[in-house]
Amino acid sequence: MKILVTGGLGFVGSHLVDHLLNLNNSVTVMDNLCSESSSRDYMRKGVEYWIDDIRNLNSYKYEDKSFDLIYHLAALARIQPSFKDPLTYLSIDVLGTSNVLEYARRKHSRVVYAGSSSAYAGPMLNPYAFAKYTGEQVCEMYNRVYGTSVAIARFFNVYGERQPKTGPYATVVGVFENQMLQSKPLTVTGDGKQRRDFTHVSDIISGFKLLGEESWNGEIFQLGTEKNYSINELAKMFGDNISYIPARPGEAWETLADCSLMRARTDWDAKTNLQDYVRQWKNENIP
Repeated sequence: MKILVTGGLGFVGSHLVDHLLNLNNSVTVMDNLCSESSSRDYMRKGVEYWIDDIRNLNSYKYEDKSFDLIYHLAALARIQPSFKDPLTYLSIDVLGTSNVLEYARRKHSRVVYAGSSSAYAGPMLNPYAFAKYTGEQVCEMYNRVYGTSVAIARFFNVYGERQPKTGPYATVVGVFENQMLQSKPLTVTGDGKQRRDFTHVSDIISGFKLLGEESWNGEIFQLGTEKNYSINELAKMFGDNISYIPARPGEAWETLADCSLMRARTDWDAKTNLQDYVRQWKNENIP
């Protein structure tokens, strides 16, 4: 297939591109490299790269291009930075998504949208959650009004190779890995009792890829493990040198996927166990 991957130089998107190339698809990537998780190091031979903002997708530059399928991952990520710059989050995650859906409508492309499990804690909890949820609403509108094929995949706390480990976009697993490598205390926010469903990037990619194989009508699929751990439990998998820091606003108390619809429609299940991952990482990186 001819496939466009927005955000294809980021943490999850670059893994998806690698997977699609291995299946001999024709892949184009659109990414403006604005995220700390994006890197030119993830560029691959045989891929066409558009280093541009998704809000420019409907400009004349791309008018002669068309795709069977668009995997839309480009977005501003993470909760805490969204409090400082809500307008940019709304512009990229909502208006940018609108541009992707409008392009898909005109080009008769199917779309798979990378949603977020933050929707379950309430879209009004922080600007990031609201922007991602509103992006879902744009997807559903284009399906109902224009018949555009759209699937929405809500990711649950993705971790794994290429995850951001420093800065405001870092994942907690990435933060702990970085702190372990530097022999620093593991910083746990609040009391550490908040629980998360941690999902390995390989499982996210396998599920996301499956959703691209069919036509959909705006269904929402959850990609997680259906098992969660407290941040305290995660920290103890890495070690006992733990330091507690103040809780951060706008974050959910608990995330836990229900993958029954995804399993029923695609026969997908997550394969990677968090404890096994941490154990292997420690064996490979800690003397």
